[in-house]
Amino acid sequence: MNKQVFVIGHRNPDTDSIASAIAYAAFKRKLGYDNVTAAMAGAPNPQTSYILKRLGVEPPLYLADVHPKVRDLLARRPVTAAAGMPLKEALELLHRYAIRVLPVVDGAGAPQGVVSLLKLSEKYLVAGSDRRRGVDSSLCNLSRSLEATLLTGTLSEQVEHLHLFIGAMTRQSFSDRIAGYDTANLLVLTGDRPSIQEAAIEAGVRLLVVTGGFTLTDDLLSQARSKGVTVISTPHDTASSAWLARLSTPISCFMEQKFERIGVAEPLEHLRLKLLHSGEPAVVAVEEDGSIAGIATKSSLLAPIPYALILVDHNELSQAVPGAESVEILEVIDHHKLGNPTTHQPITFMAAPVGSTCSIVASLYRERGLEPEQPIAALLLAGIMSDTIILKSPTTTSRDRELVAWLEPLAGFDHTSFGRDIFASCSGFSTHGSLEKAIRSDFKQFTAGETVFGVGQVEVVGFDEFYELKEQLRELLRQVKQSDKLDMAGLMVTDIYSETTLFLAEGKNELAHLMGYPQLEPHLYELKGVMSRKKQMLPHLLKVLGAL
Repeated sequence: MNKQVFVIGHRNPDTDSIASAIAYAAFKRKLGYDNVTAAMAGAPNPQTSYILKRLGVEPPLYLADVHPKVRDLLARRPVTAAAGMPLKEALELLHRYAIRVLPVVDGAGAPQGVVSLLKLSEKYLVAGSDRRRGVDSSLCNLSRSLEATLLTGTLSEQVEHLHLFIGAMTRQSFSDRIAGYDTANLLVLTGDRPSIQEAAIEAGVRLLVVTGGFTLTDDLLSQARSKGVTVISTPHDTASSAWLARLSTPISCFMEQKFERIGVAEPLEHLRLKLLHSGEPAVVAVEEDGSIAGIATKSSLLAPIPYALILVDHNELSQAVPGAESVEILEVIDHHKLGNPTTHQPITFMAAPVGSTCSIVASLYRERGLEPEQPIAALLLAGIMSDTIILKSPTTTSRDRELVAWLEPLAGFDHTSFGRDIFASCSGFSTHGSLEKAIRSDFKQFTAGETVFGVGQVEVVGFDEFYELKEQLRELLRQVKQSDKLDMAGLMVTDIYSETTLFLAEGKNELAHLMGYPQLEPHLYELKGVMSRKKQMLPHLLKVLGAL
């Protein structure tokens, strides 16, 4: 695996989700996969925060989403050019790096425009007498492109519009040809032709280029100085010099100032739309400070996403970190019902009917003959205690109990006292900071036929606090139902000591006729012996809502 791999649980992660992510990432690193990192799709709830702090374990990397971004596919260190670069050098860059678009940047690296090979050819090869005759360049660029030696005069960096003439004729014919032009804008190329050289100097042309490596006589140089004519000598022949002179035009003259740009932090889908619908061959990507980050073309969209996911404690995209559907999923480790996404390649998929994903991860350590470090062993133990409610939940299996016995000496904790500490530290609603957070902290969505519903769960010690807050909780459930576009939103309030759940439901009022449990009052049901959302509540609701 060359990609960065994130081991990540579901949204609104609980202790099992975060603990299994940390422990499985550590397990993969023990196997030699150094590119594996634990992550979480939401902030730890109070219970998990208590456990992490008590064990001295840092929370995993927080990923708000994994939607591929422009930066993920961008080749950094783009080839760039300054606005004053001669066309000759720009073409050399396009050829040397096999690129089709050359961004033009200022001194701070901010893009000013782009030079496209396609549009450059369309512009540069357009027929027309003035197009063939005219050269937009500076004397400095001309000398640079011609690899010339200055014989007299000065080489200005100011871009000028010059008319190019080649002195390959008699002096009289040459003089007649240039008679209709402003000689102060003439660029004359000639070889070892003293008569043409003299005529050009007498006419006061802007620049005289002596080709073939020839020079001027002392008398002609003296005349040129007195007339203010700049003279350079190039080693190239006249034909090549004419071509190179045209290629001395700075690319600012060909630069497209209107171009598509995109921020590196924008979603990859935005880039896809720009490339497919803008008609431009490339999009310029910029950093947050406005400097150029790279160039993206349609071929960029074929580059692989540089990271992948291992999902733990869930296998449904509706519960996964946003963007998971756009990223390669390498493995799934879970203990819930199957609702897994399709994949393009075979993957490792481990789903076991145990009380906790941490039980599966712990069994992987044991099967490989590996002992987790003390904090990891304690995390695994905490995950099992949390998800099985100290082994009281009906989801608890003999395998969970066996693994708890194996983890206890490695973790240095008695599972019963450790479990009680975990639930005592954060039971009830007040520990969540707000009632909405209490509902949302462990809220999951499900589908029964065409019915979409969500169920949260809060563990408590006694129901007194719940009854005081019941009407506020019902109003918040109504808001959650509306904002999440659900048909029903429910909250399981589970007393871990009496092993009873009160279920508060908003929506689907006809539920009362088929619920099968006592209705204490409208919207509120008593479910004695029900502690597990996964094994008891969810199957029952799927059956009831399916019937409705």
